[in-house]
Amino acid sequence: MNVAVQAVPRTSSAAAPPARLALLGTGNVGGEVLARLEQLGRVPGGGWSLVHVRNSRACISDRAGLRPTDAGERVRGQAIAAGALPEVPEALGHDGLRIIIDATASDAIAARHAEWLAAGIHVVTACKLGQGTSLERWRSIRAAADRGGAVYGDAATVGAGLPLIRSIRELVAGGDRILGIAGVLSGSLAWLFNHYDGLRPFSGFVRQARHAGYTEPDPREDLSGEDVRRKILILARSAGHELEEHDVRVESLVPQALARLAQGEVDASLAMLDGDMRARFADARKSGCSLRFVARLDQSCARVGLEALAADDPLAAGAGTDNRLAIEADRYRGQPLVIQGPGAGAAVTAAALVDDMLRIIRGPASHH
Repeated sequence: MNVAVQAVPRTSSAAAPPARLALLGTGNVGGEVLARLEQLGRVPGGGWSLVHVRNSRACISDRAGLRPTDAGERVRGQAIAAGALPEVPEALGHDGLRIIIDATASDAIAARHAEWLAAGIHVVTACKLGQGTSLERWRSIRAAADRGGAVYGDAATVGAGLPLIRSIRELVAGGDRILGIAGVLSGSLAWLFNHYDGLRPFSGFVRQARHAGYTEPDPREDLSGEDVRRKILILARSAGHELEEHDVRVESLVPQALARLAQGEVDASLAMLDGDMRARFADARKSGCSLRFVARLDQSCARVGLEALAADDPLAAGAGTDNRLAIEADRYRGQPLVIQGPGAGAAVTAAALVDDMLRIIRGPASHH
């Protein structure tokens, strides 16, 4: 099933005060959120009002409302010194509909998600460090959301808003057991193995992916498989399997000699990847297979690593940075439900964040 991620049209009530928004992070994703909010505009007497914007260096607040692009420019220009994170709820006020949009990759901010939820503040996030790390933190977030009556909007944490988490939760809510999950869940690794041809050095493709912005500045963060570990943990926990981080076996593509280097030495040493990858590509090709970096959950066992997939495998297709997930459930035995679409990029991630925000504003009937 091909899925295009689009913003959900906003509705408002003239009788309802606007939801107050705080945006954390003004980088690539946060900048796209601001642009999307600017495009949506504000509806007097309803809808939403952006009252706080911050990044790691600066912040700006105005309870009367901020124009998104103007606020972003002022914060990025460090016009006002940043305050401490506890000031975020203060900036939102103590009543009404309050939503924090976390467009960061900050562990310090993820550590506060539960606290904000318990205070009745809705949290919308693309950060995997909330639900994709320790089981204790995941449980705290779920319990805090229940206790505070708040929504934790997490569609952007896996698949950049593709209906992956939502589909799993709806199947479970409908009485299905999730019998297995398998997916290509990293846009950067999808791009690499969709393009690697076994003829040119793999290290050259890694540099191309980094220059295109598909990988982190240090590509070892992508190649290590740790990002994919967090994503399969989120999906597994959504399916009812409360796994710890160590329950996921991860095959890193980074040789130990490369892993030990300082970041500044990595680029000159990427050729360490080439020999093993060339041999694995050749072995796969002899069998008519393609290499893909895959995450799998079978009952309560999870693993992440490079696999040689047959041409008819549901995960062997796809192009570019597409994510692809195959879900086997009671109603999908033998032929899994397959969801595919753009799973990386600032624009689609920002769209997912704004969509979750709008679902909260529209009310419980729109929550998934």
